[in-house]
Amino acid sequence: MTDQTPALRLEGIVKTFPGVRALDGVSFAVMPGEVHALMGENGAGKSTLMKVLGGIHQPNEGQIFIAEEPTVMTSPIEAKSKGVVFIHQELSLADELTVAENIFLGELPRKSFGRVDWKTLYDQTNAILKTLNVGFDARTRVGDLSIANQQMVEIARALTVDPRAVIFDEPTASLTDAEKVVLFEVIADLQSRGVGVIYISHRMEEIFKITDRISVLRDGQYRGTLNTAETNEEEVTQLMIGRTLDLSRSESTHQMGDVALEVRNLSCGDLFEDVSFTVRKGEVVGFYGLVGAGRTEIAETLFGLRDPSSGTIMLDGEEVRINSPADAIKRGISLVPEDRKAQGLILGMNCRDNMTLPQVDDMTAGPFVSDGAEVAIFDQYRDKLDIRTPGWRQLVGNLSGGNQQKIVIGKWLSMHPEVLIVDEPTRGIDVGSKSEIHNLIRELAAQGYAVIVISSEMPEVLHVSDRIVAMFNGRVMREFTAEEVTEDSLIQAISGLETDKVA
Repeated sequence: MTDQTPALRLEGIVKTFPGVRALDGVSFAVMPGEVHALMGENGAGKSTLMKVLGGIHQPNEGQIFIAEEPTVMTSPIEAKSKGVVFIHQELSLADELTVAENIFLGELPRKSFGRVDWKTLYDQTNAILKTLNVGFDARTRVGDLSIANQQMVEIARALTVDPRAVIFDEPTASLTDAEKVVLFEVIADLQSRGVGVIYISHRMEEIFKITDRISVLRDGQYRGTLNTAETNEEEVTQLMIGRTLDLSRSESTHQMGDVALEVRNLSCGDLFEDVSFTVRKGEVVGFYGLVGAGRTEIAETLFGLRDPSSGTIMLDGEEVRINSPADAIKRGISLVPEDRKAQGLILGMNCRDNMTLPQVDDMTAGPFVSDGAEVAIFDQYRDKLDIRTPGWRQLVGNLSGGNQQKIVIGKWLSMHPEVLIVDEPTRGIDVGSKSEIHNLIRELAAQGYAVIVISSEMPEVLHVSDRIVAMFNGRVMREFTAEEVTEDSLIQAISGLETDKVA
């Protein structure tokens, strides 16, 4: 960061939407060769500010400078031509096209008479993919890739130009630990080439690992910039939300009841094998393990999305067969899925209809759905879960990540389940909303729900769980109580280092 001229700078940016002042005079700069974190709660204005920079939104007031030259970004294509590349949190790929076609979409190399130069296209793409160390090539159909690999394709797009600045918006949300290492190497390479990197993430460990400075937005306003090496998580959190958070481990303060769910020797092909555990009423059981350990697949089997190859599921002491989600719901099992936007919500539908969707059939009056019954359910759980929205007519896609997650939880709570499974409860959620979701999970247990929490974040699973089931390669390695678990013992178990202590 020897060059004191910013790679890019935004000055006094104002952006309003109907009824909302999303950005209120925000200024921000990134230096060449700097990794600069942009942090704030959901709804603080981070993505809006970057969309202004990336040409997606036009500011109502303010100015953008590139190398101190004033400029106007009228579109993402123009922004890219000026060296500003935006890697979105939400994937924007065409499933039916190849990796190469997606990466160079709109910029395909041509031969005479406008024909596509396929050899050049594939050679250039494979050269980029080689730097990312991925296991697919230029001709692979994007729709055949995992979500994590699709994210790597998004990242590859940024490497097709000689950028001044690259904006990463929650880039690791769908990546495995190995893929994160590759991403951080790519960011380090960009940094060494003098590219300014803007990094938006809620994951504090990543922020403190790779960034040089941290700027914070709150309620659409700039709140300050800190040198990463000179600050800590508590100071950043206080700047983000205006208060401190209690991040200590939760202690149970209520009496647990009988066993609500018992799983005996459950297997599902090669996804997981011989899994046994129990969950009591009023208890939170956390599942922790590396990506591919089988945690989500167990949840999907309990919810009837997968057929077990062997084993027994018991509810309240009675053996049950669950052949479909309808069976699971009828038996009192609900699942808040890992990907709330793709699996848990219909983003173009309003809050009320999302929340009441599973029970529409029970609220019909003749051929019509009872609006009054639907609104009553929404109002009840909006108040109970402190869902922040102007009203039930608000589209779910316009809510913050934390409030979207509360809508999904409220949808299933309104079905009065006995067992609530929550997969990655705070993925893509800011630290303030994360604390609220953690408190909500503990409160649900105190009300007598049997809760399973699946999480890839060790602090989260330690914070909310009464017991923790550690998994590796489709098997339960150990089971810990909250009192006996340590970070070292948990890491050992999920790494397969304690095979002599298989539960």
